[in-house]
Amino acid sequence: MAGALRIGILGDFTAEFASHVATNEALQMAARAAGLEVLSEWVPTQEASDPRLAAFDGLWASPGSPYKSFDGMLRGIRYARERGKPFVAT
Repeated sequence: MAGALRIGILGDFTAEFASHVATNEALQMAARAAGLEVLSEWVPTQEASDPRLAAFDGLWASPGSPYKSFDGMLRGIRYARERGKPFVAT
């Protein structure tokens, strides 16, 4: 694989949620262990759209519901499923 792996984290980031901070740390720890470069970006649920999600190699549905837009989270899940993109939810 050439270049960095791009991961979109679907969710409404809040620094006060330990699980949100841990999500960022987990991605970087896994990347180091695998010898990969991972670029992650939080995608607010209200901004989850096909053009925005197309920029990522895989998607992660973040912990920390309730989401500002449950429909946005469902759009992200559908996008990954219909396009065969790697997807994980925690």
